[in-house]
Amino acid sequence: MENRWRRDACLVLCGALLWLLWDAQRVRESAAAALALCAGTVIPALFPFLALSSLLTALGFCQWLSPHLAGLMTLFRLPGQASGPLLLGLVGGYPIGAQAASELYRQGVLTKGEAQRLLTFCNNSNPVFLISVLGIGVFGSFRAGVWLWLIHLLSALLTGLLLRGGKASARRDAARNITCQAVSLPSAFVASVRAAANGMLSVCAFVTLFRVLLSPLARRQGLLSTALVGAVELFSLSSRLVPDRAGFVLSAACAGWGGLSVLCQTAAALDGTGLRLAPCAVGKALQALLSGLLALLVWSVFL
Repeated sequence: MENRWRRDACLVLCGALLWLLWDAQRVRESAAAALALCAGTVIPALFPFLALSSLLTALGFCQWLSPHLAGLMTLFRLPGQASGPLLLGLVGGYPIGAQAASELYRQGVLTKGEAQRLLTFCNNSNPVFLISVLGIGVFGSFRAGVWLWLIHLLSALLTGLLLRGGKASARRDAARNITCQAVSLPSAFVASVRAAANGMLSVCAFVTLFRVLLSPLARRQGLLSTALVGAVELFSLSSRLVPDRAGFVLSAACAGWGGLSVLCQTAAALDGTGLRLAPCAVGKALQALLSGLLALLVWSVFL
């Protein structure tokens, strides 16, 4: 079965390579447009957040914050330290939440079970993208953008509650009270900027690849093709949305899902940790469903 799967995958990849050679001009145009998107939108929106979130984690922000939000995190059957990745993911955007969660697992602050549960709802979209790019850029309304962000926030928290499991993992309290790391600010700053640069390289690589692979589909019109584009690569969605109810629901659902590109970015952030991508994928699928339902309610009542 495995050999057959590998053979089929190789045949698909050979077909993709032939298409890249046959349609080379359009492939170059799609790649150039993707790189322009990365330079004009993706990097400005994400790089500062990646660098500062890495620096905050290295300086012990999650350990400092944990006593203040420990009560909230008990709702999700998680220790207070898990509040850091959750907040960073809600503010910084994909894949900062997953990166912060995996870093806490590497440091031993979270157990594997806790990190896996946290990954189901801590990896979220940047509010700048939701409010500015989608709200103002697509719907011409700051209010619509704020509603999209509130829907995204609520659906993430609901996902965490629904996937919190039957009981919290057994841990000694001493294991939770880990002190902030003794690391100098200059060394932490340099390491954080380097890590953010490597992270941005990975993000832009996936955005470019999926933008190229989506180029035949992107040339088609209609709600179905727009939904498929958003399900694969989120940043390519904004130029295709129509500012109506269907567009609002679709934008909320796709932002909740994040896209296959985001899942690949998350997989890169989890590489070498032993953490599985499957819980994150399940969480994003549930968040997409909840976001779509909430968006339908909000459009009908408030917009």
